[in-house]
Amino acid sequence: MAQVMDGGDMDRAIQRIAHEILEKNRGSEDIVLLGIQTRGVPLGERLALALEGIEGTPVAAGSLDIGLYRDDLDQRPKTELGATNVPGPIGEKTVILVDDVLYTGRTIRAALDALADIGRPSRVQLAALVDRGHRELPIRPDYVGKNVPTSRRERVSVRLVEMDGEDGVVIESRDET
Repeated sequence: MAQVMDGGDMDRAIQRIAHEILEKNRGSEDIVLLGIQTRGVPLGERLALALEGIEGTPVAAGSLDIGLYRDDLDQRPKTELGATNVPGPIGEKTVILVDDVLYTGRTIRAALDALADIGRPSRVQLAALVDRGHRELPIRPDYVGKNVPTSRRERVSVRLVEMDGEDGVVIESRDET
């Protein structure tokens, strides 16, 4: 197991992503952050706090559960559905999907399908804490905390204080799990 980010690295990545979001969108007005269940939700909340700290105004943040939109439901163990909480209408807004690890792109495809059932934002952007490559779909993040080249035999695990008691990103061999 190799640690590629500690808590300080994660904090700096979130701050950098916040600054990039503000620069690209010319401020935080009309931005809605939607964290993808599960670890994208606390990351989205952290990002909202970082944006508020820079701009001085709150940024709407919510959660998006994609469980019913996945294309691999028959291949995954059954899990409980999480909450979808969209803070108000998203029409005429820039929705930024927030996820912990971007891998094949299938999670983001499912998130786009779920988002389409909620409404039609003016733009959709993607923020990922870690981009590990190996895309199977033509999906590219707008904001990345860290690019971490991996093999398909490895697993990237994001640990968050809110869920795991500590912050960090580790790479594990699938043989170690």
